[in-house]
Amino acid sequence: MTTTSPAAAARRPGSVAIRPATAADVPAVIAFWNPVIRDTTITFSPAEHTPEGLAELIATRQAGGRAFLVAEAAGEILGFASYDQFRKGLGYAHAMEHTIILAPAARGRGVGRVLMAAIEDHARAAGAHIMVAGVSAENAPGVAFHAAVGYVETGRIREAGRKFDRWLDLVLMQKTL
Repeated sequence: MTTTSPAAAARRPGSVAIRPATAADVPAVIAFWNPVIRDTTITFSPAEHTPEGLAELIATRQAGGRAFLVAEAAGEILGFASYDQFRKGLGYAHAMEHTIILAPAARGRGVGRVLMAAIEDHARAAGAHIMVAGVSAENAPGVAFHAAVGYVETGRIREAGRKFDRWLDLVLMQKTL
């Protein structure tokens, strides 16, 4: 994926440019992703990202033909979206699962929609047929966002995860690309 041109960025919410993440973006991404991990049930994972681990994740996704994209405006990283294969094995080669996380200042500004469109375009161009979202049932804004951009609920897995000493349900949503 190439860097967004100034003209294209100007058409996007708040002149947001979407581009591939680099190692230089790691501190900014960690600054808004780790509080989501640490303080919420948006993600079931209790393990915060380290700079080395996140840099490796970005490099691995990109080397594998997947994307790890960031939204940037005025030099500030506003969020990211990334995807990889939904499940292992050749039978799932065309089913992808994504992650999208926004910095608090970016929420409600259309940044998520721009990131989602970019990650879906990348996956479609790479041969993906569907994109899957696994959303915490406690994350009502996340479920509503995905529905607003065309994802449909395909199932709920009761007590799929555990965090903060309680069981959490997982909402599975998908979109045909």
